[in-house]
Amino acid sequence: MVIDIEDNSGFCFGVVNAITKAESELAKGELYCVGDIVHNDSEVSRLADMGLKTISVSDMANMSGKRVLFRAHGEPPTSYALANSRGLEIIDASCPVVLNLQRAIKEAYAEIKDLGGIVVIYGKPGHAEVIGLVGQTDGNALVVDKLDDLKYVDFNVPIRLFSQTTQSLEGFKELTAKMKELGGDNVKVYDTICRKVANRIPQVSKFAAEHDVLFFVSGEKSSNGKQLYEVCKGVNPRSYFVQGADDIELSQFEGAEKIGISGANSTPRRLMDEIKMKIEKWQK
Repeated sequence: MVIDIEDNSGFCFGVVNAITKAESELAKGELYCVGDIVHNDSEVSRLADMGLKTISVSDMANMSGKRVLFRAHGEPPTSYALANSRGLEIIDASCPVVLNLQRAIKEAYAEIKDLGGIVVIYGKPGHAEVIGLVGQTDGNALVVDKLDDLKYVDFNVPIRLFSQTTQSLEGFKELTAKMKELGGDNVKVYDTICRKVANRIPQVSKFAAEHDVLFFVSGEKSSNGKQLYEVCKGVNPRSYFVQGADDIELSQFEGAEKIGISGANSTPRRLMDEIKMKIEKWQK
């Protein structure tokens, strides 16, 4: 039996940067993180054991003189203002790609707001990154995640279309085509999808097709993980969504000669290694 771990799976740069900063700052003393540092319970627990305390934005209102880490997803301007008003030291681990997107949205909104224009964001409503993006427009951006949502868009005014960095490139292209059809030159499009994430779809699709059984490792809160798992399942019916080695059963890979292990951009490599070791133990 051959057991492969997909080379492209695991933490993206933004997550690696946030976790590295957290570990470095924890060595200096007490540290709080606004929201789960990554959408993976195992990694959140590991860092909690090192002393990282997870809080909400509203918790900052009752704190002072503490150090708070802003995770890779980014935060809206209101979070920075609240932290500063309470004398909190901000450790900013926002992904550079997300920060660039925030700046672009802020500039676009400043350009069109006096013209009655709107910023439209292709993304998941309520997602941490999207909250930070909407915050760049004083809360006035319109978030859409499916074509049906376009019924809420006024196509008679200037429109600037952006995307959450982790959205599907195919979905964004479909949305763009429909908005151009409805709004014509009023619609200006900015492709802001992170290619590290977008490229994972063809990569994981190919990997799943090359194996008899595919174990996809992800936290249940990861939208990226759910999206990539559905890609795997569409290519290989013997694909399983698992959070760690405890979810693996012998019956899942009965008769398989090639087993693949992949994971979301928020999945630590160690979880995939643990699954491989468990299967190898069962082989002996």
